[in-house]
Amino acid sequence: MTKLDPRIPAGPLAEKWTQYKASQKLVNPANKRKLDIIVVGTGLAGASAAASLGELGFNVKAFCYQDSPRRAHSIAAQGGINAAKNYPNDGDSVYRLYYDTIKGGDYRAREANVYRLAEVSGNIIDQCVAQGVPFAREYGGLLDNRSFGGAQVSRTFYARGQTGQQLLLGAYSAMMRQVKSGKVKLFPRTEMLDLVIIDGKARGIITRNLVTGKIERHFGHAVVLATGGYGRAFFLSTNAMGSNGSAAWQVYKRGACYANPAFVQIHPTCIPVHGDYQSKLTLMSESLRNDGRIWVPARKEDAEALRNGTMKPQDIAEEDRDYYLERRYPAFGNLVPRDVASRAAKERCDAGFGVGSGRAVYLDFKDSINRLGKHVIEERYGNLFQMYEKIVDENPYESPMMIYPAIHYCMGGLWVDYELMTTIPGLFAIGECNFSDHGANRLGASALMQGLADGYFILPYTIQNYLAADILTPRIPVTHDAFASTEDQVRERLNKLLQVKGKQSVDQLHRKFGHRLWDWVGMARNREGLMHAINEFAQLHEEFWSDVRIPGGMDEMNPELEKASRVADFIETGELMARDALQREESCGGHFRDEFQTPEGEATRNDDGFMFVSAWEYAGPGKEPVLNKEPLVYENIKVQTRNYKI
Repeated sequence: MTKLDPRIPAGPLAEKWTQYKASQKLVNPANKRKLDIIVVGTGLAGASAAASLGELGFNVKAFCYQDSPRRAHSIAAQGGINAAKNYPNDGDSVYRLYYDTIKGGDYRAREANVYRLAEVSGNIIDQCVAQGVPFAREYGGLLDNRSFGGAQVSRTFYARGQTGQQLLLGAYSAMMRQVKSGKVKLFPRTEMLDLVIIDGKARGIITRNLVTGKIERHFGHAVVLATGGYGRAFFLSTNAMGSNGSAAWQVYKRGACYANPAFVQIHPTCIPVHGDYQSKLTLMSESLRNDGRIWVPARKEDAEALRNGTMKPQDIAEEDRDYYLERRYPAFGNLVPRDVASRAAKERCDAGFGVGSGRAVYLDFKDSINRLGKHVIEERYGNLFQMYEKIVDENPYESPMMIYPAIHYCMGGLWVDYELMTTIPGLFAIGECNFSDHGANRLGASALMQGLADGYFILPYTIQNYLAADILTPRIPVTHDAFASTEDQVRERLNKLLQVKGKQSVDQLHRKFGHRLWDWVGMARNREGLMHAINEFAQLHEEFWSDVRIPGGMDEMNPELEKASRVADFIETGELMARDALQREESCGGHFRDEFQTPEGEATRNDDGFMFVSAWEYAGPGKEPVLNKEPLVYENIKVQTRNYKI
């Protein structure tokens, strides 16, 4: 078993980060020029890290599978980014952001990391404003804020419904400045396939050029993964089609522990599934819940008439509408956290009150349009309304949107310590691909905050504490036996895939697996279903490796080979998710076990038995992984049942 050392600094919570920075080891400017750092992924976390490390003077190699870093999935984030600035003077503070994040994650996050995140959040806004990010402003020119789920203050900065795009352009510009200066070398259309370990330390990666098919070797004194989450395992999700968890999965097989894989977020406001052959779902920003009210018909006969098309939502009288979130959670109303809103929508639909296909509820802006005027709603959400109308062919200004929960974000990921280093020395994980900040449920507008906090303000400090001992380590040539051996293993795996020559396409097998993953390890889980899933996924693994069809070869552009490699990893990841969900006999955040709930359908935690981070260790092919536990201790917050009613 691996001994997990979170390396949390001593001292009061509010002083840990300050004391850490004051006592950490540094690398002087002359020595920085001698050190190479690999950054895999160029979304918000990766681009901000590459830009910051390049600015410091390190030599950085940045890799992305997209044709440009501007196409990273961070661009899809819509609603905003949290920061404890308290500009509206409504009672916000660093402590309140920390508290809301811990509570929103159902007390399953490491408090030292969360407090640090809240502490540096304000710096992110200053950084992005300096870069020219066009945040929304009030009439007088001050930065505007809006509310998001799980909070009773307005702390979310935004740029209409394009916040992720604007933030990514800022980080991209900062990184490209370093590309121009020669401190960052960019490798687009290049995918990491494996990690090279020498003398127990991460020392490089093996990549494949997605245009030419060429397998290449790259050395680094340290490797940073910023590769996002594994939500595409479900096939249907809000993630980009190319999003994948393969880099994280491959380093797991090299010895990095995988933490809380069962903690996957269901987003409550997505456009519902509309066909059997749909390949992706579209997110409607949580920010819409500021001005939209969620409801279903109060009478089943009205819901049935809506599903049959004999009634329209405008025909339902106000007194015959059930604004169920406002009814069940009066203190937070439509702005309850995502896991709570998602389960409530599922409960109403399961009870027969769903609209559309039966798997949808309404998000209605009628009251806000009447109160504020159409022009105000258009200013706040215009591009989101346009997106909805293009996809659904209905005007949301005139008829309520239809929404339903969908897979969105992964709270689980690679286990990291306070310094964001994995259990492999020299391998760091930042952004969504680590587990550290969100517990069992991520609050809205916190993903962008974590990605930029890690890249701009945390990793540039902590990685120096590691590299300070490496300044005398010469660059290891890629002709080293470890590079050759790892490359041979990569080639063997790809050749094995190409030699299957089965009958089913990669997408067929992915769709089959993803739908079953949703059925058994999705919004609701139970012991019988999870045990069935583990056995079924093992069979699907065998089916994949015996019947997948991949045209083309390795040494050429081959998108099907790319997808096949990723889907093979998804199937194995899904099995680990099911194992993690099975051992966690409680309901918390996005992990909901049918056996552990109150009579009202709320989650029931088991703090005595499961207040820990589950960190899984790879034991080898065909062997059950080893469960390691990091206890969670809360010294500055009272652990209690979440309550969004009062």
